[in-house]
Amino acid sequence: MPGLLRDYFVVLPDSVAGHAVAGQLPVPDTTRTAGGAGGTVTVAHPSGRPWVVARPLVRKVSHLCRGADALVLIGPDRVPEAVLAGLLEGARDRAGLERRLARLPGLHHVIAHLSGETWIRGTASGLRRIYHARHAEAGTIASDRPAVLAHLTGAPLDDGALALRMLDFLPHPLSRRVLWRGVHETGAGYGLALPVAAPGTAAAPGPREYRWWEPPPPELPLAEGARRLGDAVAASVRAHIGGLDRISCELSGGLDSTTLTFAARATAPAELSLLTVAARDRYSEDETWARRAVEAAHGGHTDTPALAHHIIPADQAPYFYADLAATSAELNDEPLPVAPGRARAHLLLSRAHATGSRYHLTGYGGDELFLGLPHAYQDLFHGNPLTAWNHLGGLRHQLGWPLLPTLKALLDRPTFPRWLAGAVTTEPQPVTRTPLLSWGVRQSLRPWFTDHANALITEEFRAAAAGQAEPIVRWRGRHVDIDAVRMGARHFQAMEDIGMTIGLPVAAPFYDDRVLEATLAVRLEERISPWRYKPLLVEAMRGVVPDALLARTTKDHMSSDEHQGLREHASDLADLWTGSRLADHGLVDARHLLRLAAEPFSPVLVEHSISSTVAGETWLRTAENAWNPPDRTPTTSEASR
Repeated sequence: MPGLLRDYFVVLPDSVAGHAVAGQLPVPDTTRTAGGAGGTVTVAHPSGRPWVVARPLVRKVSHLCRGADALVLIGPDRVPEAVLAGLLEGARDRAGLERRLARLPGLHHVIAHLSGETWIRGTASGLRRIYHARHAEAGTIASDRPAVLAHLTGAPLDDGALALRMLDFLPHPLSRRVLWRGVHETGAGYGLALPVAAPGTAAAPGPREYRWWEPPPPELPLAEGARRLGDAVAASVRAHIGGLDRISCELSGGLDSTTLTFAARATAPAELSLLTVAARDRYSEDETWARRAVEAAHGGHTDTPALAHHIIPADQAPYFYADLAATSAELNDEPLPVAPGRARAHLLLSRAHATGSRYHLTGYGGDELFLGLPHAYQDLFHGNPLTAWNHLGGLRHQLGWPLLPTLKALLDRPTFPRWLAGAVTTEPQPVTRTPLLSWGVRQSLRPWFTDHANALITEEFRAAAAGQAEPIVRWRGRHVDIDAVRMGARHFQAMEDIGMTIGLPVAAPFYDDRVLEATLAVRLEERISPWRYKPLLVEAMRGVVPDALLARTTKDHMSSDEHQGLREHASDLADLWTGSRLADHGLVDARHLLRLAAEPFSPVLVEHSISSTVAGETWLRTAENAWNPPDRTPTTSEASR
């Protein structure tokens, strides 16, 4: 099987047909993971038929049944039975159970049966998602993996959804468009309820969504919010690596990875490996700051765990677009723009795995959570216009925004559907001095897109707007903040799947719901500032990370490695566009892309990123060849205790 699935689960109806579906589940190729880990966990309906069938390569399945009520949690750590009992017992409905679940780190898929109803949810951050589809015989089945549902239902690919994924940013609610027809994603922050059939009837009512999560009001002062954030980060790190003897962290030298390095160190593993990829840019500061962090972690502590710093020389780090064929090793839920950097990520995780690490932590999500986007000042302007204008003044001078366009953007009040209808354009976008204060980023269609692709994309946006699409929340800045976190959580799936291929679990603790909630609960004017770098994270880590490291206010970028990668791997890109699957679907002009492969420094590629198109092409080749005829698997695996 070309695409290696992550661990997955399905939720099945209590019927003969549901039992039959369990025998058609695809088997992940566990021989391609270190140690050949894997196995089947089946939690049964009271009838004995399979209810939840999971194949956990990395995550742990915890479950408890109390009469007709049952609870299943799938996450990074096994939840003790006593804790499960405390969650389930006394919870008379979903709301009661959700109040109890808030005591745990927000990293789990939750599957519960209460009051005659099955319901399923992922996480508010979007790190864990839920999909559902209608099977011809069994009715509604649900999973955390859309490819599994497509396999079971024979769903064809959806060209409209595929065309959308060629954009760099896919805003809410279009990010929920699944790549297979008839497979649907339940929105982050929403759950999926699956009612059972009424006595004497043959079929259950259809599924329905319900909202289980609301962002907290931004009311906390910085000091209190920082305390809560620090506690949430520490709890999330413990949930992933607590009790493990060998762990690793990506230590780029930035504030986010440094934070997690010291949080991991606090769990006192026997061995802690820190990995830094040296930069080719001689002006890069990351390696210098990473070395300072290692020195600080060593200094003055007799109880410091065995700590090793591994620096990968710059000339060993692949450029972007290297080894594109290797993306076929993972079948992601969707094309992800980070796919052209797979070889680089694979190298880092392989080195981490070679240290004997049992879990690897990354700082993904830190920028989306703690930098703050300019759109947020729209929200502040409503309640505190003087403070908002003062902060915008500082930001405006840093970014070179002209006064009148900034004021116009601040006072502009488009509805979300109206903004969404015009969020894509065939016109080039100005690259600088453009105030960003609306519901998201307006994007240009690429010159190598076909007319057919352009029509599909614009129609998808217009249809969503005409359907009166609603924002995540009514406040523009908060909507953009949450949407950015959820977009980043989707992109992180690529890292998780590479880790699965190697046999090393990879975690991004910042995507924990409790971390997201602690961040959003802080007063906006204190959470972000044009004069301070990530002030909330800095204050949350005081006493954990040395003050000298919290003082960093710069951030390195790798844009030169991406541009150089276009030249270094021009022949690979030319091979990719020869026999292009996207061209076969009528979505790209392969001849145009071949010309660009031969001209890697073309002004077209300076103005327009090609990474999402490359990701779509490589994903499509994997998805179209993901399975041979359906694998038949036994359904008699015992549920884990």
